[in-house]
Amino acid sequence: MLTLTDTASAVVSNIVGQSTESETGGLRINQEGAQLNLSIAEAPAAEEVVVENAGARVFLANGAAEALDDKVLDAHVEQDGSVRFAIGDQDAAGSPSA
Repeated sequence: MLTLTDTASAVVSNIVGQSTESETGGLRINQEGAQLNLSIAEAPAAEEVVVENAGARVFLANGAAEALDDKVLDAHVEQDGSVRFAIGDQDAAGSPSA
């Protein structure tokens, strides 16, 4: 299952908190072909897998759960405030690899 780094959890919580007042809101990752798309959602759809970490919620839609099963989501906040998300491999223990 996809895991989130502490940084990604904090960034997701911050973005979702600024974008929606819904307590069930989260970041949706949708797979279209080989591309992953991110959006803010008020709540997960019935068929989505929900990943939670430290209050952050990520909804995996349209095959994204399978594609990201052994991955870790990380985030980096640039000096200008923009955010870059990155997907990496988990090591054998299930922790983010360096």
